[in-house]
Amino acid sequence: MISNIPLMIVPLIVFNLVIAGLAGVGGTEPWATELYSMHMPSGGTWQLTLGDLMIVLSLALLFFEIMKSTRTSNASVVDHLLSVFVFVAFLVEFLLVPSASHSLFFILMAMAFLDILAGFTVSLRSAGRDVNFR
Repeated sequence: MISNIPLMIVPLIVFNLVIAGLAGVGGTEPWATELYSMHMPSGGTWQLTLGDLMIVLSLALLFFEIMKSTRTSNASVVDHLLSVFVFVAFLVEFLLVPSASHSLFFILMAMAFLDILAGFTVSLRSAGRDVNFR
């Protein structure tokens, strides 16, 4: 049953925890907090911010969500339905909460939408292969 929980809910929860100040990151722009910087051979400096890390971790979660969508069982229908609810939560928060009107949140919402599209597309393609005509 726990495998039916959409993984894209994790970025939604983490974003809200950081914005609420409960994740230990403060300031006016917590997503611009520099976590790591490295001098490159080209002479430039590469910086990893909290927002960048959030996108990378969310992409990894999206990958696992797409892998979960390849299952062909009744549980996958529940997983897709819960993914739709997560996207709706992203959309409502993006439209109604002032601190969610951020480009990072928009990218996370787009990932949740891609999760829905990929999940339904993969399920429909695999269901099409299961149909036998005699």
